[in-house]
Amino acid sequence: MSEFIPPAKPIIGDEEREAVDRVMRSGMVAQGPEVAAFEAEFSEHFVQGRPAVAVNSGTAGLHLGLLAAGVGPGDEVIVPSFTFAATGNSVALTGATPVFVDIEPETFSIAPEAVAAAITDKTRGILPVHLYGHPARMRELEAIAAERGVALYEDAAQAHGASLDGRPVGTWGEWAMFSLYPTKNMTSGEGGMVSTATAEVARRVKLLRNQGMERQYENEIVGFNARMTDIHAAIGRVQLTKVDAWTKTRQDNAAFLDANLQGVIVPPVAEGAVHVYHQYTIRVAEDRDGFVKALKEEYGVGAGVYYPIPNHRLPSLAPYAPGLELPETERAAREVVSLPVHPSLSQGDLDRIVAAVNAVAKAGA
Repeated sequence: MSEFIPPAKPIIGDEEREAVDRVMRSGMVAQGPEVAAFEAEFSEHFVQGRPAVAVNSGTAGLHLGLLAAGVGPGDEVIVPSFTFAATGNSVALTGATPVFVDIEPETFSIAPEAVAAAITDKTRGILPVHLYGHPARMRELEAIAAERGVALYEDAAQAHGASLDGRPVGTWGEWAMFSLYPTKNMTSGEGGMVSTATAEVARRVKLLRNQGMERQYENEIVGFNARMTDIHAAIGRVQLTKVDAWTKTRQDNAAFLDANLQGVIVPPVAEGAVHVYHQYTIRVAEDRDGFVKALKEEYGVGAGVYYPIPNHRLPSLAPYAPGLELPETERAAREVVSLPVHPSLSQGDLDRIVAAVNAVAKAGA
């Protein structure tokens, strides 16, 4: 068998290593000038100059964003169930209730009509996820939020550079979170970035990440230690110079897969949307798990299943949704397969992926 093709692969080069060494030699390794520079550069690159606040993980970004927006006990926040558990976890950690709703089948994003039906007098906000790098239906969600008097937030963990009708993700809601985990479209080694609509929300996130203080020992509110280090920020600053080229490669790889895969349902892209393909996710209607196993064991092609158990079925979050049925979410959880699309793929890798998928799909037909 040829060398295994992983489903995802972090890219760390000499420039990142040199940046880390530079920070280590400086002696300033905690939150400092590198973090401030990274925040400013990220803001200009992705969110049209909105204030951006660096934190130590994407999950911390979600949690602090919700707290900064005033979400707490007695509130409800509407979220998709078909996503990583961090979205629902972050709502629960504020003391609020995550309200899980169904997705639309084409883009796997939260369905606006389901959101509208779930709003109650306890609803504080709506938290869509731009899953796999495809923007959610933000125009409709923005209109619903305005009409019903609730806030709109964004989980953009997987969507650096995605946009809808020319408007970047991360610029629609009161705040948005971008993850900087190693397998995301860019990384800082670990970390997250919160973009905010106002300086006041940004200030509250900054307070919350730093034990509730802006000036040393002058604690204004109860906070956390969720700071990003200068080491991580230095990595992120280098990755910012590379992410656009990587995104173009992801999109080119996705176009090749679109044109050549057979026997599976390839991911559609909504009109006006720019998909950045954090994952290239197909649907396999029959025996998805056998399909993934055959790709790996017979052809050496790694594939991921994101996500096999919907949030409302997880032991940790199911108590928030007793008896809930979300048919499109549960169908997606049975059918989705994410194929390698990352920028490290060679043309030979892409040819092998296509040959493997087509052969396994044909064998199962």
